Order: sequence, then structure tokens, then C-alpha cells
Amino acid sequence: MAPPREPVSAIILAAGMGTRMNSRRIKLLHEVAGRPMISHVMDCALALRPRQLITVIGHQADAVRDALDGVPTDFVLQKHQRGTGHAVIKAVAGLKLRSRGQLLILNGDLPTLRPATLRSLLSRHRRSGAALTVLTARLPDAAGYGRIIRGEHGGIQGIVEDRDATSEQRRIREINVGIYCANPARLLPALSKIRPNNAQREYYLTDAVHRLIRMNEKVVAVCHNDTEEVLGVNSRAELAQATRTVYGRKNEALQRAGVTILDPDRTWVDPRAKIGKDTVLYPDVLLEGFVVLGEGCTVRSGTRIADSRLGGSVTVKDHSVITDSQIGDNVQIGPFAHLRPGTRLDKGVKVGNFVEVKKARLHDGVKASHLSYLGDADIGENSNIGAGTITCNYDGVDKHQTTLGKNVFIGSDSQLVAPVKLGDGAYVGAGSTITKDVPAGALAVGRGRQFNKLGWVKKNADKKKSGSKGGATTSKK
Repeated sequence: MAPPREPVSAIILAAGMGTRMNSRRIKLLHEVAGRPMISHVMDCALALRPRQLITVIGHQADAVRDALDGVPTDFVLQKHQRGTGHAVIKAVAGLKLRSRGQLLILNGDLPTLRPATLRSLLSRHRRSGAALTVLTARLPDAAGYGRIIRGEHGGIQGIVEDRDATSEQRRIREINVGIYCANPARLLPALSKIRPNNAQREYYLTDAVHRLIRMNEKVVAVCHNDTEEVLGVNSRAELAQATRTVYGRKNEALQRAGVTILDPDRTWVDPRAKIGKDTVLYPDVLLEGFVVLGEGCTVRSGTRIADSRLGGSVTVKDHSVITDSQIGDNVQIGPFAHLRPGTRLDKGVKVGNFVEVKKARLHDGVKASHLSYLGDADIGENSNIGAGTITCNYDGVDKHQTTLGKNVFIGSDSQLVAPVKLGDGAYVGAGSTITKDVPAGALAVGRGRQFNKLGWVKKNADKKKSGSKGGATTSKK
């Protein structure tokens, strides 16, 4: 019979700089699938619903805090980075970590780690009765990683960091991946006894393994089969691979749920996105953040959608950009449309090629098919916006509102100078500049009066011809 479940606490180590990234920015703030890699680790830990989550920060501490704004974690500052063991000691001392239950310790550079792996580790740890359980992996080339030292019967005897390993130990392929599960009451006494007797003069968490063994405590090493999942990100190449892994998992899950992805290697969907079945994603589509697509949508190539909600049967044509917008059912967008934050398109709206919409609501059935800018506007049902229409919303100091009633018709190449209101059924003649309100059912024409000069073309041509001859004549004295 399995031991009863105990409360879980977690410590995430996020203080190091990560010099192998060759960056001015701390490694854990580099993005994987559009989010800082440490955010992925946080999601994984929070999936276990820990009673206490502690993040140890050091380099660029304020930037890490900002990146994790809103995440339910306590922060402990490791001002001087003196190793992983020192970081855990700081976390325990700073927050008086409760000794009862289980303690997970994770490196913050594990963006592809799955909650199921941590649950399995916790279960193995409970069943084993160990003071400490270490997750390991086997690599063809283990250079740069701490090696797992096992005895003749397979039991773990210690962990040796790469820089401190002998040539024989460096031939070992089993590595420490930086994921631990511990009994706090048994680990903490061992941590208090470790010393910085190594090439880096640091307090290694791995030295607690040796100390626990000397104290006749049980230490277990569990080898994980999916090596890629548990390897930390240390270089730009590994960052790219982690990104491919995260996007690949999401695409596989969507396909199982009934979404068609024509080329998964060229389609990037945020893990937080939700997509209805029978939606089709063409190659080179990027969905970022909290995107929701209803059923039966089509999103064509070159499109980027961020933090937006789209209803069912929406068609987004090629090379469109949609950000912080709400889209109703049966809407057509693009190609080359730009929907900026605050856009709301209701049912059956059409926003065509090279149309830009910002902080505007287009009610049911509105059409803006070509080459228009609609900003700070409320456009009533079934209105038609002609090509080249501009809502002139900015006077150099403030933004102003344009309001159109239902069934309004705006002729091509018109400017609506806000603030301005057009009543239901109003018409605006093509090429007009509208600076005053237009009553319902009225026709507004705001342009210079046309006049025709008969014969002007021939007269102008004759004048040019005469002028050219005169220019070629030379006078004699």
C-alpha cells in the first residue's frame, strides 16, 4: 500500500546568469515559445499545487520579479551566487521552510519539463522512503554535466561536477539534471554540513548526497527515459530546440483534438491557446499568448494573432496581424489587414486588404473592404466603408471618436474628421472631407467644386510646342 500523500513545497533556482548564452540578459529570461523559460518551469511546478513555492533570485533580480509578476511565489535574494547548495540554504533560512512533507528542488532552465514527470518523481520518492531522490538521464556525450557515481550494486554513491571529475569519471554517461525530491527534515541537517571544497569554491547541492550517505540516510537516483525533456537550456541552440519541443507538443495535442495543421514544422501555437475542431492552420502562422479560435476557422499563411478571441467560421487571409481584439462569428479578415488593440468585429463583418482598425467596434455586417484606417470609431450595422476612408482621430494632442449609425455609406477616399457623428442611413460622397455631423438620411459632400476648361489640353500642347521652337531659335546681331 502506497504511503499517504504529503504536502509539497518547491524551490526554483533562478539566481545564475547563464554565461554560455553569451547575452547581457539572464538566461532564464530568454523566451521559449514566446515566454521566459522560467515561466514554463513555474507552470510545471504550480500544476502540482504546492503549498509553498520559493524562487531564489540573484542576477537581474528585479527583471525576474517583473517577468513573474502575478505568479504566486515568494522570492529569496541570493546576493552572492555561491552555488546551488547555498541557494537552497538561503531559501530555507529566508522563509523558514516547513520541514513536514516533500520538497521539490528545480533548476529554472527546464522549460520542457512536464508536470507528469514531477508527479512520478514524487511518487517514487514516497515509495522509496529516501531522504533524497535525484532525477538523472543518460547522454551519448555528457560533457558539461555532473556525473552520477554508482556502486557495484547500482546504488548511488555521489555526484561529481564536470569541472571536478577525474578523466575516468568523465566517461560516465549518466548525468544529474538538476531535479530533486527531498524529505526536508532529513536534507537540511546534511546541507548545513557541506563545505565549498571544490574548484569553484561553491556550496554544491550535490555534496549533500555524500553527506546524507555518510549519515546513513537513503539516497535514490531515478533515470528518466525522455532525455530531451529534462535537459536544461544552456545555449542558443538548446533554446531553439526547447522552443521546437514546446510548439511540437502543442501541435500534436491540437491535431488529436481535431485541428488541421498543414505543416506542423512551420506553425507556432502558444501552449495557452485554445482552438476549436475543424479549424485549419496554414504554414507560417503564429499564435501568441491567450488566443482563442472557434470551430471551423481558417487562418492562412503569414498571419500573426496575439491575445485575441475569434468566434466560429472566421477566415483570416494571408499576412494579417491581429492583437488584443475580439472577433465574432463568420467574419472575414485580410489579406494584409491589421487589427490593433481594442478592435471588436461583430458577426459577419468584412475587413479587407490593407485595412487597419484600432480601438474601434464594427457592428454586425459592416464592410470595409479596401485600404482604410478606422481608429477610435463605432460603426453601426451594415454600414459600408469605401476604399481609402480615414477616420482622422488625432488632433496632435488628443484622440477623438467617430460614430456612424446603421446603414451608413461612406464614398471612397473620404476623411471623417473626429469628433463627428453620422446618423442612420447617411451618405458621404466620394472624396469628401467631413468636419460636421451628418443627419440621418442626409447626403454629405465636402469637396471643392469641379469646373472644366474646354480645349485646355490642346491649347497647352500648342503652347509647349511653340515654346520649344522658340527655344531653338538664335538671334543675330
